[in-house]
Amino acid sequence: MADKNAIFDKVKEIVVDQSDVKAEDIKMDTNFKENLDLDSLDLFEIVDALEDEYDIEIDSDNDIETVNQLVDYVAKQLDEK
Repeated sequence: MADKNAIFDKVKEIVVDQSDVKAEDIKMDTNFKENLDLDSLDLFEIVDALEDEYDIEIDSDNDIETVNQLVDYVAKQLDEK
């Protein structure tokens, strides 16, 4: 079972690295577009970094809007490896 807290920390780290967002603004229920004002290119870069970090494939057809959805998706991918 993948550690969602560790994944959340990694997602937060990547979002901070890829954008102007402060770490304290990122919570599990944070919406990337509505709360953080990130666009599709920002999200692509975040997803790309996570794919590299965890050696997984994140399907771009998924409607991932919140940090929690992304953490759950990454955890599911890791559990299926």
